[in-house]
Amino acid sequence: MRQILVSVKTYVYIWSAMTKTVVTKSAAKRVFICPLFLILVVAWTIPVSSQSLRGSSKSLDLQNQVAEEHDFTYIDTPERVRYFASQGWLVRVSPTRNFQLHAVSFPFARPEVALFIERLSRQYMVACGEQLVITSLTRPTERQPRNASDRSVHPTGMAVDLRYSGNQNCRAWLERVLGELEQARVLEATRERYPPHYHVAIFPNQYAGYVEVLQRRTASRSAEISYTVRSGDSLWTIARRHQTTVDDLRQANGLRGSKIYAGQVLEVPANH
Repeated sequence: MRQILVSVKTYVYIWSAMTKTVVTKSAAKRVFICPLFLILVVAWTIPVSSQSLRGSSKSLDLQNQVAEEHDFTYIDTPERVRYFASQGWLVRVSPTRNFQLHAVSFPFARPEVALFIERLSRQYMVACGEQLVITSLTRPTERQPRNASDRSVHPTGMAVDLRYSGNQNCRAWLERVLGELEQARVLEATRERYPPHYHVAIFPNQYAGYVEVLQRRTASRSAEISYTVRSGDSLWTIARRHQTTVDDLRQANGLRGSKIYAGQVLEVPANH
């Protein structure tokens, strides 16, 4: 067991499926970084960024640092993209009922990016009633647009661009979720202006471990059910509908207050 400093005077215990550093169950219960997700996993120390979705040199530094720590290649040609896919280092991203691809020249990404898209788009559909639109995935260096940064991580396959929705509520929901995942140190997100879109760099080991912890936590609670929050729901109405209590809902989901939002997935304890 060990500790790392992730922000000023804030310590967390580390657990990771990618390493052999394991935190005890009692310690793990203390780590709640944000109201939506239980955070138990960080694969290594990640510096704190602005978490405002504003682009910066520090944000690019962080993205490239993560790419280097994963030993990712900056793929240079379309042929190399296809080769990486043939080796399983990149996976094909195919549209579903929850998301679509728009003008994506190379529909391939790191497996963890595909996992992120699958999970986010499902929640986005519930919250907004519209498909998430993916506008870019892996881009080889020789096919980067003119306005792309020469430090872009798109050539590594660890980034995805999301369309800027015309629905203000959908934008607010997406920005809130991306901000919370930034706080969890599993990605870096930037709201780009020209053209308007969200650039999201996934930290693969951290995100994979983060999801694994959520899945383990869900599987270990066989007596619980998952409930996706809908518009107009409150903890009180959900508790009443499932014959449980608000306090039990808070405890099961690591919530300190009563704030929830559409698309959030809650674990509901067994009926009393």
